[in-house]
Amino acid sequence: MQPPAGSQVSRVPAQRTPSEQLPPASATPAPQPPRRRVRTVLTVVAGVLALLVVSGIIAGVVLYNRAAAPDRSAPDVVVDNYLRALLVDRNDTRVDLFTCKSGAELEALRSLRTDLVAREQELGVTILVSWGSLDVSRKGNTASVVTGIRRSATVDGVQQSVTDKWQFDVERQEGWRVCGGAKIG
Repeated sequence: MQPPAGSQVSRVPAQRTPSEQLPPASATPAPQPPRRRVRTVLTVVAGVLALLVVSGIIAGVVLYNRAAAPDRSAPDVVVDNYLRALLVDRNDTRVDLFTCKSGAELEALRSLRTDLVAREQELGVTILVSWGSLDVSRKGNTASVVTGIRRSATVDGVQQSVTDKWQFDVERQEGWRVCGGAKIG
């Protein structure tokens, strides 16, 4: 087809490479389209990110469970945790984590806490509770732990304190647990 008269289109015929000069079709692999490469890279990156997220969640659950689990690894440790929950934090839910499942004789300790709360209200002070070293005598799956429990407060500007010696009976039941406690001596 001829271009219209007066047009400035070149009248040189299009030049094509003769077919014998083209490389054979099977000798040169066709380059992968860029879209396919991008999809592959994005798929790999998404897979790695998903793996990292799942690993992070699993690690978080394991660490949380370790941190939240009560430490009942030894007789002295369980008595220390029990006293902290009972007399310092005054958290009955936490106390139950450290006591025997049945047959616990801990009335004397509950009475001690009830007396502490009553005296705080009566005197209008906060009574601080602490204990000394925990001496353990162990016999198989039972143990006896002895310590001094100290109660101190400042009443009318005067520092006062009382220390009593207590003995705790501890048994191994899914870890160590406090099964009894009484004031001695």
